[in-house]
Amino acid sequence: MLKGRTIQTVLTVSSGVLIVGLVGATVFVGQQQGWLTQLERWVMNTTGGSANLSRKPNDEQSEVLPLALLPMEERLPRLEELANGAPSYERSRARFMLASDWIEQGEGGRAIRTLDGLDLDYSLLGPWVLLKRARAYELTNDLNRSKETLQKLLETYPESLAVGEALYVLGRYDEDYWERAIAEHPQHPLTHQLVREKLEGNRDQPELLLFLAHNTPDSERMSEIRDYLVQRFSDQLTPEDWEVIGFGYWQQWEYGKAASAYSRATRTPETLFRTARGREIAGNAIAARIDYQQLVSEFPDSREAGQALLRLAASSPPQEAIAFLDQAIANYPDQAAEALINKANILEQQGARTSAAQARQSVLNQYPQSEAASRYRWERAKAFSSQGNYIEAWRWARPIAINTPNSSLAPRAAFWVGKWASRVNRTEDAESAYQYVLEQHPESYYAWRSAVLLGWDVGDFTTVRPKSPEIVTPTFYPHPPAGSEAFRELYQLGQYNDAWKLWQAEMGNRRDKTVDEQFTQGLILQTQGKYLDGINAIWNLTQRDTPEEREEWQALRQESMYWKTLFPLPYSELILEWSEARNLNPFLVFSLIRQESRFEKEIRSSAGALGLMQVMPDTGRWIAEQISFENYSLINPADNIKLGTWYLDYTHQRYNNNSLLAIASYNAGPGNVNQWVQRFGFDDPDVFVEQIPFPETKGYVESVFSNYWNYLRIYNPEIAQLMER
Repeated sequence: MLKGRTIQTVLTVSSGVLIVGLVGATVFVGQQQGWLTQLERWVMNTTGGSANLSRKPNDEQSEVLPLALLPMEERLPRLEELANGAPSYERSRARFMLASDWIEQGEGGRAIRTLDGLDLDYSLLGPWVLLKRARAYELTNDLNRSKETLQKLLETYPESLAVGEALYVLGRYDEDYWERAIAEHPQHPLTHQLVREKLEGNRDQPELLLFLAHNTPDSERMSEIRDYLVQRFSDQLTPEDWEVIGFGYWQQWEYGKAASAYSRATRTPETLFRTARGREIAGNAIAARIDYQQLVSEFPDSREAGQALLRLAASSPPQEAIAFLDQAIANYPDQAAEALINKANILEQQGARTSAAQARQSVLNQYPQSEAASRYRWERAKAFSSQGNYIEAWRWARPIAINTPNSSLAPRAAFWVGKWASRVNRTEDAESAYQYVLEQHPESYYAWRSAVLLGWDVGDFTTVRPKSPEIVTPTFYPHPPAGSEAFRELYQLGQYNDAWKLWQAEMGNRRDKTVDEQFTQGLILQTQGKYLDGINAIWNLTQRDTPEEREEWQALRQESMYWKTLFPLPYSELILEWSEARNLNPFLVFSLIRQESRFEKEIRSSAGALGLMQVMPDTGRWIAEQISFENYSLINPADNIKLGTWYLDYTHQRYNNNSLLAIASYNAGPGNVNQWVQRFGFDDPDVFVEQIPFPETKGYVESVFSNYWNYLRIYNPEIAQLMER
């Protein structure tokens, strides 16, 4: 944590004396006002003491970066102090942030004075200094100076992506600038906005519709634009256009429309597979089978052909299915293990138990490191456990963690190896298994369960509610691993809108983002309040399958920013306030909100639940009556958290502060939970979780407590230190 220490600049005392000797009282006055005169800047440059040449401090040393985390009114005095200090990189940062705050408050005159000459001293963000200066002139109604400043940007920084924004603004005065923006900066988000404005009132402009389809497939209302293109201009679309349209539909889960578009794209293994799979999901099984068969015939060496054989087998009668599976086993090693297990299941249903057993044994012998082998081992382990044969269950489950350490089953299997070992009094083996889970799968639900059984003070199901763990939050925004230095600087200074626009202009509609770029995408999405998309972008890194990408992902997982971005702390003031008021562990509330809504404040479920804590309208009305709360809105974060924490307190009270039952009840309702307790008993909470008959609720419970554990190990220093050891 930064302790407010002062940072020495590279500018030495002797050079400061030299400057004063040269420019005398002029410098003194200029420094008192906080801005360098032209002569002073000349002297600084000629003596090598320019602020631009001062050493950029490390993030941990910066006095400015922590201020980006503070509310504007709290940081203003310190920013003014730093902006009036001696020339340095930090001073330039402070002036930039201060001017941005003045603009946000409508103080154009103050911003103009603060920005004077900053484009020369802070060349990294020179184009954005000019953008802000132009905006400040607008605020003072000096439109001529605003235009001149933007034109200066075009002349001085012609290669900068900030030009896209300058062209957009200048187009208000001369529409020729807008045509330049469309031609020269098609990736800039303001160009996309410009195209949308041009389409208002006249959608019959296919070139502009296609511009959006190609450059911004994920933006709002793009499905409508794609629909209009398909309905009105299908005869003008090229195979490349159809593939782009198909991709857009696919990303929005409109699989039937995606299939139709992909069928008219250039035939590749991917387009053929998505045509077939889209039709299958949409219910057109006959057409899907034809497409799968064409894929196998036309691209027999592709990975998609093996996947197509598995899909064909799933929709075929037994003998035909076995023929497809045999073809996959013989020709597609990546799909062979899955095909063998599927074949074994069919043979079992036909009564050919010996052949089925042989097929399963082939999976264990030939493909021990496959996901299919691990799933089969886990089913056998559970079967032996249910019979009370814990030694045999242990024997079947142990290889899962060894052979497939990256499988989602690995932490579960290793944890239960420990549980079963403890039941046969193999205490050391049990402790070793729990320690293995903590070391190899520290983010998992089973890491928390292992920590509990190892005796760590992390809260168990019956003790977690009243805990109030210390929370240590970041002291500055992390340095993104991808993007230009200008983007990274804007992000760390909390200039989210500028950083977001620059990031979009840099990335465009690239589908081949690197691991670092995909992580940074998630990082910057969260600054726009798009927590669902941001968290998903980072979580989906688990799907990277090349060895190089997996290695890059594993390296990223060693960084604290990875976990803090995957488990963010939005709405922390509200959550902490109502957690304290309801005597709830704040990490438990963060965890439930992350699972319910991914912190999307206006999200609505298919069942009609609303807001951060996904409160049903009827439940919200009932809670409001209990606490005499009128004129609330479930999409207002403050109201939603107030109502949702009351209900979470209520479910805890119903179950004597047993958080497992309270969380399960929050998802499935008290009636179902009561039935499960009567049916299964509650002697062992881990067994109870495994027996929850609703897969959604079982996954929900595990996810909420996995979230809880991650918030604890990331933000609580005591547990973080234990994990380091």
